[in-house]
Amino acid sequence: MPTLSLNMRAALLSILLLAFGLLIWEAAIPAQKLATELTEYERLTGSGSPKAGVPPPSQVFAKAWQELSNPFYDAGPNDKGIGIQIGYSIYRVLAGYLLAALVAIPLGFLIGMSPIAYKALNPFIQVLRPISPLAWMPLALFIIQDSEASAIFVIFICSIWPMLINTAFGVAGVRSDWVNVARTHELNPLKTAFTVILPAAAPTIVTGMRISIGIAWLVIVAAEMLVGGTGIGYYVWNEWNNLDLTSVIFSILMIGIVGMLLDAMFGFLQRRVAYVE
Repeated sequence: MPTLSLNMRAALLSILLLAFGLLIWEAAIPAQKLATELTEYERLTGSGSPKAGVPPPSQVFAKAWQELSNPFYDAGPNDKGIGIQIGYSIYRVLAGYLLAALVAIPLGFLIGMSPIAYKALNPFIQVLRPISPLAWMPLALFIIQDSEASAIFVIFICSIWPMLINTAFGVAGVRSDWVNVARTHELNPLKTAFTVILPAAAPTIVTGMRISIGIAWLVIVAAEMLVGGTGIGYYVWNEWNNLDLTSVIFSILMIGIVGMLLDAMFGFLQRRVAYVE
């Protein structure tokens, strides 16, 4: 009998763990529902907190089938398909992310290649980097006065630091003898950066880009909960306000799947630019 490969065994184990978890979840729901339902008086008067029972997996799967069978319907400002909501979120993420890349990668090159630039800019980086991206949202809303642009600005802020730091680290770590060979051939600094430093630092740069896209996807969900309108974050918050936990769980799963696909894209790119010395 042929032996299964490591990937096949890992996939089989993942499927078994998923099936086991879903069975436990399905079996635990009846008791949970009895413990968490509100009385009619509480629902009518608003006393007590909303504690609708957690739906079973079968109900979530039915909701997923319903939503994914027509993901791009548009029935008004507060009733759009999951495909449209995710589309808005991805647009905001990519807009802020690309703006961050346009700033972070050239600036990272400058910092990595110039000790003076590193010492001059490092204090600003260390002060701004730990600030939560969502802390910028009130200021962005006040100055920009547009929720869409403010959300993109927040993505820009959260995306820039991993790319900037990894780019600077990758550029600074390029072997000096490679740079010396470029100087021997009388290459100008710009050509040296593109033909020698960029290929050598590419794996580290792409790692920073991969970290940034994950952070950006995390932040956009929280940002859209604050600004409202459209997007997967707004969808989650709106369904919670409607006490539709089935839709909330479904949207959480969609957030995870999209995040996994974004990470997989950059993982593929990371493998493509990797090199063996």
